[in-house]
Amino acid sequence: MKFGIMFANVMGFAQPDGAVAIGQAAEAAGFESLWTVEHVVVPAGYKSQYPYAEGGRMPGGEDAPIPDPLIWLAFVAAATSTIKLATGILILPQRNPVVTAKEVATLDHLSGGRLILGVGAGWLEEEFDVIGVPFEERGARLDEYIGAMRALWTDDKATVHGTFTSFDDAIMRPRPAQPSVPIHIGGHSTVAARRAGRLGDGFFPAKGDLPKLFSAMRDAAQEAGRDPDAIEIITGDPEVIGAKAGDAIKRLEDLGVDRVIIPPLAFGADGIHDALAQFGENVIAKFG
Repeated sequence: MKFGIMFANVMGFAQPDGAVAIGQAAEAAGFESLWTVEHVVVPAGYKSQYPYAEGGRMPGGEDAPIPDPLIWLAFVAAATSTIKLATGILILPQRNPVVTAKEVATLDHLSGGRLILGVGAGWLEEEFDVIGVPFEERGARLDEYIGAMRALWTDDKATVHGTFTSFDDAIMRPRPAQPSVPIHIGGHSTVAARRAGRLGDGFFPAKGDLPKLFSAMRDAAQEAGRDPDAIEIITGDPEVIGAKAGDAIKRLEDLGVDRVIIPPLAFGADGIHDALAQFGENVIAKFG
């Protein structure tokens, strides 16, 4: 089992010393990956329902700092050497896919092929309104942008003609250090599961009926002529950080999970090294 840390770029880790501290502490403790979150803006008084907490509000409040995930990961890449750098997730429909493909390729190139690009459709409609992207188009944009970015990373001269993106003979350099940056689909709906089966290198549901979602992902992969077993599965389980960690990890392994994500365990530079080192000794060393 591989282990990652979610919410790596918030709270105290939004600051320079905290970012370096969590990156180096996670690497030393044996974590495989760091996972960042994204919101470009959080409109005051938003009415959209945050799907991952009771009450429908994001933790931390509307004015909590959320650094741009790609820039934050580039900063941490310079202070680490082996840990994978992941977005969990980048709200891809809000972004220009050509510019984003360039940023992602550059980060992967400079970090030696350590990037995992988690992407999702997004939930905060008011944020889409501020950026100027129609909320109802987010799923279609996500599908199209994934294909456009892969073409830019892998084709000598990329040509794409879609509803939202159109270009001919576009040359993007540098290429990613990896043959293509792995794209993991986030989301807890059947739509997200089937998108992961059709298009994803991985699937990252943060909640939901996991057996049902994994089945939907595998069915969609087979329908698309893809190997379901080649699609990585990532999720979290609060019991992984408790006394029954071994049982929780065994349960996830039986479901086909490849990577389990935990919260940082401490939310400041001062305590993060000891907290992650203890988890590394008690859990990663035994079940990793």
